[in-house]
Amino acid sequence: MINLSFIPFALSQVATPGPANMAMMATGARFGFKAALPFVVGVILGKQLIIWPIGYGIMEFAAHVPLLFTILKFLSATYIIWLAWRVANMRLTYNEASAEVPGFWAGVLVHPLNPKAWAMILAGFTNFIDSDTPTFFATLYIAFCLLIIQIICHPIWTLFGDRIATLIAGKKYERFFMWFLALVTVIFVLMALIA
Repeated sequence: MINLSFIPFALSQVATPGPANMAMMATGARFGFKAALPFVVGVILGKQLIIWPIGYGIMEFAAHVPLLFTILKFLSATYIIWLAWRVANMRLTYNEASAEVPGFWAGVLVHPLNPKAWAMILAGFTNFIDSDTPTFFATLYIAFCLLIIQIICHPIWTLFGDRIATLIAGKKYERFFMWFLALVTVIFVLMALIA
């Protein structure tokens, strides 16, 4: 069985600040939207490289060791809540980007090296997919949802990154905005745990 509440959870994860979004925001601000597009496409496709191996591995373990599935469910939820705490205390600042525009292959490497991406995908499989769901359909669902959400959210971070930072960075309401993003994440994780 597939849990549709994965969609708002995934949206809360993909849309919130993290290593990938901060990299795209900085790239868009430094080099412009058009120049950053190959990097953005690489980031989007790079997540697919880790979804399928995680999906097949987790679902196979779930079929043979159901207790492991439950343990991973709580561990991944705990990690996502910890990340939400970090988001709540994060401030929007740009890191100095290199003079050369990061390209497609630099983007492909972002999610395989991003612990938030691994934790989010693991949380998706362990919290929003029943352990008896066929592996292919579970993985396809997670992969398709994340692909569509990334196609929507990642260009927004890139296109408006400098404007978002300009509007709220260093302002008194920046802290409230970041706490709101963290709260949304925690709410969806808790909903998944009690579902």
